[in-house]
Amino acid sequence: MVFRAVLAGCGAMSKGWLTAIHEHDLLRGRVEIVGLVDLDPAVASARAAEFGLSAATIGSDLGAVLAETRPDLLFDVVVPPARAGVVETGLRHGCHVLSEKPMAASLTEARHLLAEAKAASRIHAVVQNRRFIPGVRRIRRLIESGAIGELASLNCDFFIGAHFGGFRDEMENVLLLDMAIHTLDAARFMSGKTPKAVYCLETNPPGSWYRHGAAANAIFELEDNVVLNYRGSWAAEGANTSWESAWRIVGSKGTVLWDGADAFEAKIATGDTGFFRDLAAIDIPPPADEGQTHGHASVIADFLAAIETGRQPETVSSDNIKSLAMVFAAIESARKGQRVAIEL
Repeated sequence: MVFRAVLAGCGAMSKGWLTAIHEHDLLRGRVEIVGLVDLDPAVASARAAEFGLSAATIGSDLGAVLAETRPDLLFDVVVPPARAGVVETGLRHGCHVLSEKPMAASLTEARHLLAEAKAASRIHAVVQNRRFIPGVRRIRRLIESGAIGELASLNCDFFIGAHFGGFRDEMENVLLLDMAIHTLDAARFMSGKTPKAVYCLETNPPGSWYRHGAAANAIFELEDNVVLNYRGSWAAEGANTSWESAWRIVGSKGTVLWDGADAFEAKIATGDTGFFRDLAAIDIPPPADEGQTHGHASVIADFLAAIETGRQPETVSSDNIKSLAMVFAAIESARKGQRVAIEL
């Protein structure tokens, strides 16, 4: 099946979506872009020219473009404050909707979108592309295998000096809302655990070029007494971690280290005597499905497959709201200076 799609929001993020759709083997020939929408039609026209979409309808009025093109899908790549209105418009026109993250600007808004998607009998999902990478998939399999024993904690460091310019520089809670959700979603996926509560300290470091909240330290309580320790900053010059963070995951039998890229080290205790037990290296299993390791392409392919088969995609909004709830609970905790329960 070839899906007809309109893409709304033709800024920098849209290039990654369109590149995946037109160039990756998982998606090539499966999606026809029939419309491009942006507040500035010239931006949409430039993107259409870049990807050879000469037949696509160009406009600034999403409803009008959807009415004219009657697509199956809406790809929502707009800035976060505009997301709810775009998703609602897409659902009203009978589209399945795949959104950039975060899925909404508040939990109230997110719950409203869940209700709207259910009422429209359409799928609304979120591009959490960073859970669709080999390392995340491999660690999920390792934890599930029981090789490191009963999971105790996930510990991650995210330190990058990122100079975006544009809307991020002016955002409230920029690290937690715009980036940490990737890491928190990955932790929730790798662990398979439901978040319960959080204590968070949010700061804007000296020299920060962001207006608010470029750094955060958060302790999340997950089910089964598992702890997630998150340390992060988007205004940390000098020693960038991977965009996927640097991880130490501890179980009752051993520990796995992952640099967020290609370097893994996993060891388990083998002896039962001595101050420090003897250790043995263990292998990290490969991903269960190589097709789930290609970022944007994989999450879009999963979305299409879900529509075709009638199942829910992995990043359906009814699941992704749990990652969003972690973010907003952390923001609330930072504001109140106290532990906050995570409402799901």
